[in-house]
Amino acid sequence: MRSVSIVGIGQTPVDEHWDLSVRHIAYHAVSAAMQDAGIERADALYVGNMLSGRLLDQEHLATLIADFSGLRGIEAAKIEAACASGGAALRIGYMAVASGMHDVVIVAGVEKMTDTPSGGTTAGLATAADAEYESAHGITFVGLNALLMQRYMYEYDVPVDAFAGFSINAHRNGANNPNAMFQRPIDLKTYVNAPMIATPINMMDSSPVCDGAAAVVLVATERASEFTTGHHRGAVQILASSSANDTLAIHDRKDPLFLEAGYVSSQKAYVQSGVTPSDVDLFEVHDAFTIMSALTLEATGFARRGEGWRMAQDDEIGIGGRLPISTMGGLKSRGHPVGATGVYQIVELVQQLTGTSGGNQVKGAHIGMAQNIGGSGATIVTHILGV
Repeated sequence: MRSVSIVGIGQTPVDEHWDLSVRHIAYHAVSAAMQDAGIERADALYVGNMLSGRLLDQEHLATLIADFSGLRGIEAAKIEAACASGGAALRIGYMAVASGMHDVVIVAGVEKMTDTPSGGTTAGLATAADAEYESAHGITFVGLNALLMQRYMYEYDVPVDAFAGFSINAHRNGANNPNAMFQRPIDLKTYVNAPMIATPINMMDSSPVCDGAAAVVLVATERASEFTTGHHRGAVQILASSSANDTLAIHDRKDPLFLEAGYVSSQKAYVQSGVTPSDVDLFEVHDAFTIMSALTLEATGFARRGEGWRMAQDDEIGIGGRLPISTMGGLKSRGHPVGATGVYQIVELVQQLTGTSGGNQVKGAHIGMAQNIGGSGATIVTHILGV
């Protein structure tokens, strides 16, 4: 197996892009990554996406994007793993280069969610749950996470405002990210007074519906210098790529408050990279809801069971903290265009590890980790990057 590096990145601002189609949004990110890497062709394009068929009546998406991006004749495939589609696409691209099957691979993630009525988008997102045993009974995705949050608060005697630090941190960081959907900081008062969506989840606990695309270019590490000579930024190596699944329905799990797939995939990544949690300089968590941030920190070994929220309360997750998370705003402030989110996380890690994150730069960052979650923890993909 060959070592794999990222030599180009591209992203579009996350927003409600009513004036752009899904092909245009993806093209902007793909072309930016190609220009960043100095390439005109690639061997393959893998696209992470969840909802194009459901919301846009457009399947065969990767071929559409390859065609529109001038990449005809190459391999192109859409990768779907619910909200973990971006991370899953990166893993497929990683394996293609590591195995030697391809030398230059573009991985993109794209989602366009704002052209449909909110009810249709909500129903589309619910397809990440168990259709027969969860969705068919009318529960929404935010409802499922609300049940998890309610149970967590009960089991560990945690007040609802204990989760505020996750949102405050995300918005503080998003304020310095020109590609973030929300670029204004919030305070505890804003969190406490936010409208309720599904008790106990309020508007500040939840990531927004939005559009966006991000892309990276992968090559074998031994060839990375060919693409970064004279580059304003060096290559970043993928030290580990792993994935694990859990039951689709929450009620089938031995312990609904433990992200088993997050634990398994992170343990695989630690072994593969030779990295321990204490070596990680920053962590891009999948903070679609604040409860997921707490559960993720616990599953990956950064906090004890029932104490993930304390890291936010004690501001250990800020840019200068023990473990900076959501450093460019995360899903909460940057936005969560679901199929693209996992690739945005990787783009942001590359920025951090190459010292190009502006006002959000984590000093001395050499190792970064990202975890992309599909469903309510049914698919979790972990990547560790290093320089």
